[in-house]
Amino acid sequence: MFRRSLQLSFIALAALSPFWARADLAQGLAEVVAVHPTRIADLVVLDHGFDASLRQGMICRITRGGSEIAEVILVELRSTCGAALIVNLSPGQSIQVGDVASVKILKS
Repeated sequence: MFRRSLQLSFIALAALSPFWARADLAQGLAEVVAVHPTRIADLVVLDHGFDASLRQGMICRITRGGSEIAEVILVELRSTCGAALIVNLSPGQSIQVGDVASVKILKS
């Protein structure tokens, strides 16, 4: 039920949100274009998807001005946009339009 609700919310946001390709964002990076609150969790909408090498289940860091704001998990992707759920949010912070998401790489 939650997954279906998430998909419907994402489809509605994809239709309403202004998605555009940004040449300055490299593979594995995306910009936050919307934060949509739901009853269960906030949905973070990104302006890149499969075309930027993002895949469902990836963990991304959300940064603003070099400071890490949050971590999100990618839950729904299309070729040019994606949606994520917040996994961890720094105290006193909130994700805003214009923040940058980058794939979290584990170092061994």
